[in-house]
Amino acid sequence: MNKVAVVILSWNARALLEQYLPSVVEHTPSDLADIILADNGSADASIDYARSLGIEVLELPENYGFARGYNEVIKLLEHEYVLLLNNDVRVTSGWLEPLLDFMENHPEAVSIQPKIRWDRQPDRYEYAGAEGGYLDWLGYPFCRGRIFNTLELSKGQYGSAPKKVFWTSGAAMLVRRQCYVSEGGLDERFFAHQEEIDLCWRWNSAGYQLYVVPQSEVYHYGGASLSAENPRKTFLNFRNNLLMLRKNLPDSKRNWVLSIRFFLDLLAATAFLFQKKTKEAEAVIKAWSAFAKTPKSTRKGGRDRAYKELYSHSILVRYHLFGEKTFDKLKL
Repeated sequence: MNKVAVVILSWNARALLEQYLPSVVEHTPSDLADIILADNGSADASIDYARSLGIEVLELPENYGFARGYNEVIKLLEHEYVLLLNNDVRVTSGWLEPLLDFMENHPEAVSIQPKIRWDRQPDRYEYAGAEGGYLDWLGYPFCRGRIFNTLELSKGQYGSAPKKVFWTSGAAMLVRRQCYVSEGGLDERFFAHQEEIDLCWRWNSAGYQLYVVPQSEVYHYGGASLSAENPRKTFLNFRNNLLMLRKNLPDSKRNWVLSIRFFLDLLAATAFLFQKKTKEAEAVIKAWSAFAKTPKSTRKGGRDRAYKELYSHSILVRYHLFGEKTFDKLKL
């Protein structure tokens, strides 16, 4: 058994596996990592295809979603490190070594990610991770290389040195397995979307550090399971973001931050209506309804420490009112 398990969670996605899995097999040294397909109850021929490439398959009985699917598989493993990798990620030669080297030499790091480019336009950063994630005090995520829908060209403008970040992308993140398990893993109530940000927030509260290691590059197609226009994705993003805020904000901040978010989300729903995106507006309302019905869950300890790591300005204001569309132009 190697130190690293590269775990690819997949559901009914043979076409994606045929497109992206060969690069993982080709560029992942067999003496460094074991490649494992975690199949979420697929009904297509995904399992047969993975096995034809010599990949180990762990079969789950049904589609548990991103969060529970990874939790179920990771608790069965004994590797020191686990690399969560989406099934629509193309890796490149030498992608794994810089990540493993960094973790081995930085015991304070609990999770790291590579630079993530967009496989549809490879010269640009990818939406879900880019070059490391951040969060503002109202819970809006953004990245070095991506703010809202502005995707920067990746021209080496942020250098090649590893950088501390607030969250690492679930599209490609290397974690210490024991720290993943001890912190409870991904919150299974989320099902999918922003569950890795919630876990990273908890790691920040526990005093761990997270980094991006740009020497490693991968290419993520993105939106292969749920497109950005899908109301289900809108619902999950809004509801899960609210759950994350309620769980992780300090007691003194929680109620007034959520109050502000209520009005901002109402504004977002109104904007969807003006754009004639009725189903997306409904998804925002349903997200708040589901959030209100979800049993409260907050965490003890470290929340003030993690809150201080959040971006202290409003990314909405900086982006829309001050025109700060790229990370290098943000007021820090």
